[in-house]
Amino acid sequence: MMGPAHSLSGAMAWLGVGLATSWAGAPMPWAVLLTGTLICAGAALAPDLDHKSATISRAFGPPSRWLAALIDKLSAAVYNATRGRRDRRRSGGHRTLTHTWVWAVLIGVGFSAAAIFWGRWAVLIILFIHMVLAVEGLLWRHARPSSDVLVWMLGAAAAWILAGILDQPGNGSAWLFPDHPYLWIGLPIILGSVVHTIGDSITISGCPMFWPLSIKGRRWYPAGTPAFMRFRAGSHVENAVLMPTFMVVGGVCGAGALYFA
Repeated sequence: MMGPAHSLSGAMAWLGVGLATSWAGAPMPWAVLLTGTLICAGAALAPDLDHKSATISRAFGPPSRWLAALIDKLSAAVYNATRGRRDRRRSGGHRTLTHTWVWAVLIGVGFSAAAIFWGRWAVLIILFIHMVLAVEGLLWRHARPSSDVLVWMLGAAAAWILAGILDQPGNGSAWLFPDHPYLWIGLPIILGSVVHTIGDSITISGCPMFWPLSIKGRRWYPAGTPAFMRFRAGSHVENAVLMPTFMVVGGVCGAGALYFA
């Protein structure tokens, strides 16, 4: 799928988690619901860091383009080093390492660890990165023609405001883990990455989300829905069916999460 659809699916997923936790008797504070939704929307763009033309690869100027080139090479190296007997050798790494559940968990755990060990400044950086990506994904019609600096300023302002709100007693910095504030911050990051891979699995190319498991002699098996149910990224199905569905379902889940809290 394309960036906007990925971001909307990530936002919908976290709002769905918010509704589920409310039903389970552990409701999210509204600040966690809002912040997690934006983080998840941003994180749902992150797996495409292995592609130089992706939204995330352009979001932070030259540094993100350099990182994208590095991740592409790393992904290709890991692919070729671990490929199964029926996997063809590749020179590029798009839709390989960063599109697996292993990568999603590692990134989420890494960000949670950073928040725990380095405190507020790490939290602000994590929020800034994901707020910028959320703006790029959810407000793409306005963000793309705008100056990058304006998007960065909006992301920085959102990160500073949200961190200040979360740090207030009862607003959620210690949600789920009272002794470890912000340990939860990796959860929407993991979820966003997983939702991204699921979204790509319903497109024509599929997605090797189950690596390193071997399926039909391939460790990088492009899992997905049956062929007749797949569509091309950016197609009418994505724009006219899936994106409106993500918005409606997300809205309903968000309202339910706040109502049952």
